[in-house]
Amino acid sequence: MFSFFKKPAKPSFDRTGKEPVIRCSICTGEKVAGYKSEETGRFTEVMLIRDDRDLEEFLKKYGFTREELKYEW
Repeated sequence: MFSFFKKPAKPSFDRTGKEPVIRCSICTGEKVAGYKSEETGRFTEVMLIRDDRDLEEFLKKYGFTREELKYEW
């Protein structure tokens, strides 16, 4: 039976060669979570971080830990 209330499937993500990064704006204080390719250094934006709940959601969704997290300004 078809259900309209199914949760969307967890996105497939290969974390090989990627490190989690929070980019912070010095001027506005805006924070953006994403990951950076260790090979090319290219940053891929994933979501806006407004509070600790958003940060925890990012870490859980992509399988990173707080210890791996790096901040860039």
